[in-house]
Amino acid sequence: MSDVSGTRDRFDAFGRRDYLRATGAAALGTAGIAGCVGRATGTLATSVTDQPADIDDFESLVVTIDGIWLGPEGGDGDGDGAEDGDEDGGGDDAGGNETDPDGGGNDADEGSDDDEAADETDDEEDDPQGREYHEFDEPQEADLVQLRGEETQLIDERDLATGTYLYLQLDVSGTDARLVDGSDATVELPGSAPITFDREFEIREDTVTSFTADFAPVERGNGTYLLRPVPRGIEVSYGGEESE
Repeated sequence: MSDVSGTRDRFDAFGRRDYLRATGAAALGTAGIAGCVGRATGTLATSVTDQPADIDDFESLVVTIDGIWLGPEGGDGDGDGAEDGDEDGGGDDAGGNETDPDGGGNDADEGSDDDEAADETDDEEDDPQGREYHEFDEPQEADLVQLRGEETQLIDERDLATGTYLYLQLDVSGTDARLVDGSDATVELPGSAPITFDREFEIREDTVTSFTADFAPVERGNGTYLLRPVPRGIEVSYGGEESE
């Protein structure tokens, strides 16, 4: 009788240990799954405005913006030094930013796979420099002549993963400019690259981050104009709290 009782006790002990191990593993598995589901998001509202510079030369200056690049923390923006340059926006180069949001170089025989990947990622694309590209549903047009002073125009609003972003770039695909004398004007981008705004900002959970990108035309010696960021005009606000 004692042998049977001892065997039962050992069996019960092993059973309890196995049960505890199993339930512990299940709890860890559930915690792991819970940690992977539903990353917190906030909202980025992007607007544009125009500081004076040489805008008074224009009757109209319409820029077409197809999307934005965002520089995540640790990414390499290589911008045109909007923070470090002069107050009218730094040098003529955009620091080697690529204008191809796809990162380039897809083989023809991979076309169908690329199409499927594009459908899955929607308007978000990766970039070799670590940037995130967000294409607008429709290209946005803004007449900078109408945005002088305190006027701004909202061009995009979207939810993003929370975190710190080091810069924002505008993907300007074209300009249509007319001077006050009725003649057409040539307005170019720095190095034919995106306009870079080197201002760190955060996306906070359930909070609207408003980023106002300020840029203006600057006349060059050859009679053409260059669109440059205006660092002092960049504004970032979180739920009404402004940060310059």
